[in-house]
Amino acid sequence: MATRRDFIQKTALGAAALTLSAKSYSRIIGANDKVRVGIVGFSDRFRSSLAPAFLSQNKELNFEIVAVSDLWNRRRDEAETFFKGKGVTIRKARNNDELYDGKDTDAVIISTADFGHALVLTEAVKAGMDAYCEKPFAETMADARVALKAVDETKKIVQIGSQRRSTPNYIAANEYIRSGKFGKIVMVEMSWNVNQPGRWRRPALTSVIKESDTDWKRYQLNRAPAAWDPRKYLEFRLFWPYSSGIPGQWMAHQIDTVHWFTGLNHPKSVAANGGIYLWKDGRTNSDTMTAVMDYGDDNSGFQVVYTSRFTNSAGGTKEIYFSNGGSLNLDTNKINSSGGLSASDAKDMNMQPNLLESMDLPGFKVETNANTGSDPMTNAHMRNWMECVRDRKKPNADIHAGYNHSIATIMCNAALRTGEKATFDEAKQEVLAGGKIFQY
Repeated sequence: MATRRDFIQKTALGAAALTLSAKSYSRIIGANDKVRVGIVGFSDRFRSSLAPAFLSQNKELNFEIVAVSDLWNRRRDEAETFFKGKGVTIRKARNNDELYDGKDTDAVIISTADFGHALVLTEAVKAGMDAYCEKPFAETMADARVALKAVDETKKIVQIGSQRRSTPNYIAANEYIRSGKFGKIVMVEMSWNVNQPGRWRRPALTSVIKESDTDWKRYQLNRAPAAWDPRKYLEFRLFWPYSSGIPGQWMAHQIDTVHWFTGLNHPKSVAANGGIYLWKDGRTNSDTMTAVMDYGDDNSGFQVVYTSRFTNSAGGTKEIYFSNGGSLNLDTNKINSSGGLSASDAKDMNMQPNLLESMDLPGFKVETNANTGSDPMTNAHMRNWMECVRDRKKPNADIHAGYNHSIATIMCNAALRTGEKATFDEAKQEVLAGGKIFQY
């Protein structure tokens, strides 16, 4: 009798072929050609942030939206109405086979359910598309490896939606830390706290959606077949294995900066715990969690402590880097000597004091009530992708950045779900929990 693990192993490598009936198609884009873009998933995220970011600069950069692919007929109709109101007529496709068979797109913007990003991206690049793909890049290592291989082989321009990499204060922080002026990182504290019982809930929509109006089988991709569940279709961020919840949604953004600033690819180990402590509404993903991650080695290591809760918003979003000389705070956008080695403490050990010079980073603040960041972040990140589609240069958050943040979030999810310390097997590119490969 086939086990769940058998199912996963058999389907992971072939996942990209599930919806790849369209032949690979890619036209050579000339300097003056209009770049034709398809929407893959007309989501709330696309409507509220990605569309405004695209439409604020598409005419300048000679891009246009020409088509939408969404498995739910309601979303396709909403996309048609949305763009008609802006004087744009788009083609509607019931799925990505139909989208790519139309041969009228050069690139896509992907904002589907979290677990589908890597596999949908794989079919996009194999169909000849450049892509802007929302994070998290992947929720399993099997999916991550498939997508990384496809992008590396096709050499398509792929931007992962880690917007901090295109934002002035984070760019300045990266330059400052890499310059050596900050000194060795000794600790990073990160948090993302809200008090939102309705976060990721869609009760009005789950009450009206019908299985017959969607393609539930196609939606599930390589996840084990399950009975129709409107909550897992529309409120997927609350349910594993359709999303890891907090790690994939929020930690993915913040932990990416650690990799960027340090050049490290992933944690050495992760320990985590948490649970559903207040919002007992049937969800299976935690409403509260804490993770402790070790990075580096014995000579240059440091620790990242990550906390997040849905149940009290005190503290909001925090990202604070500490060195022996002070701190770099991406909430206040200030670098100062807070906590640095004082003259009196240094003197006791016959050392020199170590105090950072105070300075301000370019002003920018992430709001926790925003989807994943405010519009200026997304605008800059979208522009970087569009420019890279034109000049074929590497975008700010390329496929390897996405692959690496996925290793960290999968390690966190593995530790959270098993209660075991998670590590990473470099040779096999697998996340281990308690020494065993983590499987959903």
